[in-house]
This record gives sequence, C-alpha cells and structure tokens, in this order.
Amino acid sequence: MLTSTTELLNTARRNAYAIGAFNVYNLEGVKAVIDAAEALQSPAMLQLHPSALKYGKSPLVALCMEAARKSKVPISVHLDHSTSEKDINLALTAGIKSIMADGSPMPYEKNLIFTREMTALSHANGAVVEAEIGRISGTEDGLTIAEKEAKMTDPIEAVEFVKETKVDTLAVTIGNVHGKYLSEPRLDFPRLAKIRTLISIPLVLHGASGLPESMINESIKLGVSKFNVNTEVREAYMDVLKTSSSLSDPDLLEVMEKAIDAMRSVISDKLQLFGSAGKAYLHQSPYAEILSATTDVEADAADELINVRQRMLKRMQRMN
Repeated sequence: MLTSTTELLNTARRNAYAIGAFNVYNLEGVKAVIDAAEALQSPAMLQLHPSALKYGKSPLVALCMEAARKSKVPISVHLDHSTSEKDINLALTAGIKSIMADGSPMPYEKNLIFTREMTALSHANGAVVEAEIGRISGTEDGLTIAEKEAKMTDPIEAVEFVKETKVDTLAVTIGNVHGKYLSEPRLDFPRLAKIRTLISIPLVLHGASGLPESMINESIKLGVSKFNVNTEVREAYMDVLKTSSSLSDPDLLEVMEKAIDAMRSVISDKLQLFGSAGKAYLHQSPYAEILSATTDVEADAADELINVRQRMLKRMQRMN
C-alpha cells in the first residue's frame, strides 16, 4: 500500500526501529524491494536518485507509485538528493509526496534559502521534505565528495536550519559516507545524541551500506528513523550482470530473475538489521492512519493527544 513518509518514520521512531530506503533504477530494483518487504512483512521506501529520475523520467516514477499501491505492505516513494527545482517539480507533478531538497553542496546560507523555498513548494503540493545539513563524503551515482570537503552536522546550526526551513526530516552527517567505507566506520554518536536532544523531527542517516549492526542499533537508539541504502544493492545487481556476461548464451529473463534474487537478499538482510521486519501491522493502526494524513507538526500534536487519551483510559480502568 502506498503510504506517507511521515507515517512510516514517526511510527518507526515511536516503536524503536528504522525504515530502510532503497535506491531503485528499474523494474528489477523495484521488484526486489517490494518482494523483500512483503516476504518479511516490513515497511520500506523506494528511492529515486536524480540520475535515475533523469534516466527514467515520469514512467519510472509511475512504476514506483503503482508498485507501492499494489504492495501488501506499507511503501512510500521518495526523491533522493535533489539539488534541482526542475527535478523537484517533475517529481511533484508525477505524484511523489516525499522529497529530499539537498542544498548541502551549497554554503550554509544558500542551503537554508534553497531548502526553505523547496520546502514551501513541496508543502504546497502535499509533500514532505528531507534536507541535509553538513556534507557527506564518498561517491554515489557518479557524484563524489572528497573527504576534505565533508563537514559534520553542527547541532546548533541544525536547530536554526529546521526552524527556518520548516523541513520534516533531517539527514545528518556524523562520519557516515556514501559508497564504500575505505576504513573502519567511525560515527560521532555524542554529536548525534546532541542533535536528537535539540530537534524533534525524524533523523536520517545516509551511507548505511557497510555499517555494522552495533552502529545501526546505536543510531536507532539515538533517534535515527531512516537509513539510506544504495551501494550494496547496486553491487549485487552488477555482480549478476558481470557473471552472466561470461555465459555463452544467457537468457535475459533468467538474468533479470537472478538480479532480483541477489538484490532481494541484500534488502532482506537490511530490513532485519533495521528492526522493521514483522512491523508492517504497526502501520495499519488508527494511530498510523492519523499520521498518514498529517504534517509532522500535526503528527506531534496527534501523538500527544493519543498519549493523553491512553492515560485517561488507564485511570478510568483503575477507578473501575
């Protein structure tokens, strides 16, 4: 079922697990995510990088949207890492209701202005917005950020940024990288804890490929509600293509099925690692329905209202 990113992340945060967001480029990638999520009864997100959007345009968006609608588990569709108002407009017009307005390559002030404008545009179209403050090193889909150009998220700046832009979720930089970790990952958890105490919206961690279980668990404990995964899934796909190219007479459909199986295996491992396996039912509760139809500010109010009602119900039960 097609659901909102707001509902997915807030329900995950409320129940101490995280949502896996997987970049997809074609039918095989979409099938791998949906198949894995359905088999494990897990929510998930289909993500389109701007390079994939440029390649597949609105037909690829339509594929993702229809697959999400037909899925037996909660799925949202998200535009990832967009630095272009044109691409954001294309995604909104095609029906995507979850946008990453990525001004992180820009200086802080320009990032703030760009994100504020794209958030206003997206909200006017009923979409929620993820933004990034700081800059993640590494390579993703041909875009490379050198380690010396990377910048950790400043907790104090994060407060101002969220207040001024009114974004719905925030991607943080705490030592995470895009692509492969060239050395043992080192995440700045005190920094993450500080950010969590200062802002209330869901937090996102990019570069989850290659992070060990202990770091994933600690990130969730400190408020991360969404992990982005691309490299490991893409590599699984490419490995199948490389192996199949050496066959004398490969069958295209068989190669496609093998690619889906390879990606599905990686995705299944991640869904279990993030703790979302078996949690699809949590996204079909009355509380989840409220979250699905609200903004993040309204969701916080709804959360408090439900807590109040639950406390009142308990008091009445004790009185009886």
